[in-house]
Amino acid sequence: MQTTTEALDEQRLGQGIRSSAETIAEDSAKVQNTAPVEDTWKKNTRKVAQYLSDNVPEFRRLSELRQKGWENPKGDQYFKQQRRQADEGAKESVKIMNLIMGKIAQEMQTATGSFSISTDNQDTGPPMVLDMCTAPGTYLKYALQTNPGAGAVGFSLPYDKGGHELIVRTSDAVRISFLDITLLAADMGAAGSDIPPDHPHARDFLLTRQLRADQAFDLAICDGQVLRNHEPHRAAYREAREARRLTLTQLALGLAHLRPGGTMIVLLHKLEAWDTVLLLHAFAGFSTVRLFKPRSGHAKRSSFYMVAKDVRSDQAEATAAVEAWKEQWRAATFETDDQRWEEFRQHLQDADPDVDAFLREFGPELARMGREVWAVQGDALAKAPFIRK
Repeated sequence: MQTTTEALDEQRLGQGIRSSAETIAEDSAKVQNTAPVEDTWKKNTRKVAQYLSDNVPEFRRLSELRQKGWENPKGDQYFKQQRRQADEGAKESVKIMNLIMGKIAQEMQTATGSFSISTDNQDTGPPMVLDMCTAPGTYLKYALQTNPGAGAVGFSLPYDKGGHELIVRTSDAVRISFLDITLLAADMGAAGSDIPPDHPHARDFLLTRQLRADQAFDLAICDGQVLRNHEPHRAAYREAREARRLTLTQLALGLAHLRPGGTMIVLLHKLEAWDTVLLLHAFAGFSTVRLFKPRSGHAKRSSFYMVAKDVRSDQAEATAAVEAWKEQWRAATFETDDQRWEEFRQHLQDADPDVDAFLREFGPELARMGREVWAVQGDALAKAPFIRK
């Protein structure tokens, strides 16, 4: 069961993905021999948090509120109930989720214009939306309503494998494929010869591309998350890597198939985490990045959205990031031996930038980006029943 610490702090498994010069960090309780990687990740995250506490009042206040939440056992009960409702995916829960996501979409659009597709250069056909993890489809539906005449391609887990029911109507222009995107071997640059014969999912990988190499989109939505009700449908080795593999797939295919000038909406967690700030830094190198934290839903949690606009997807840094994410996906997917997997992760971490030098360069921009995110979460936590006196 999730504790208050996990709920307030969020497990970093679902956070930002970095280029080949950057760390893949997973849950040390689930992966053997991970102490060196985990210790470095924690050390760097602590340094980022200390920098923000020293320089950003909103973050300092949030940290104090988090501490109060950790110390109150009532917080455990509150978040246990919320996680259970979300994971169960019952019809009533899906209805509530749609309502919340609908409000978030409207709030995000008002704040960032993230769902609007420019029609200035549509000589290539109608606007197109790529939704990497569609269900329940609230965001895709809102994007299509915001851009009349737009088409879409989406992917969603089959209902019998833990997926949610869809509220989006499919058509010739709006096509949804029900599959596990973490098994898109061909799209992620893998061939049949790359798959070990004894791999637990050897027969499940898709060796035919689901997206044509030249297929391009104006808006990519990457907000998929791993839920506990997905667990029975995957091999045991995937548990500690699943959120990482899911995020890698979304980012790699979302950016690879984004038209230059397009927009990406990416769900992330815990802004001050070392891997998250490195991801933001990478995107800032080839897009205009804005962070958004909704007040209308999930305000108490550390989740937030990165809205990357005017993405220069054809820029060298962007194409290099795509290839690095695909390489990391292949390692996380096909290397089922924990020791060799850990060696790969250590190799990536060895190339991480020095955290102090990084903060001198990017710290002020990170503080500017995150100020509103921390303020919104702090306001919500201050009103939480397990903190409010």
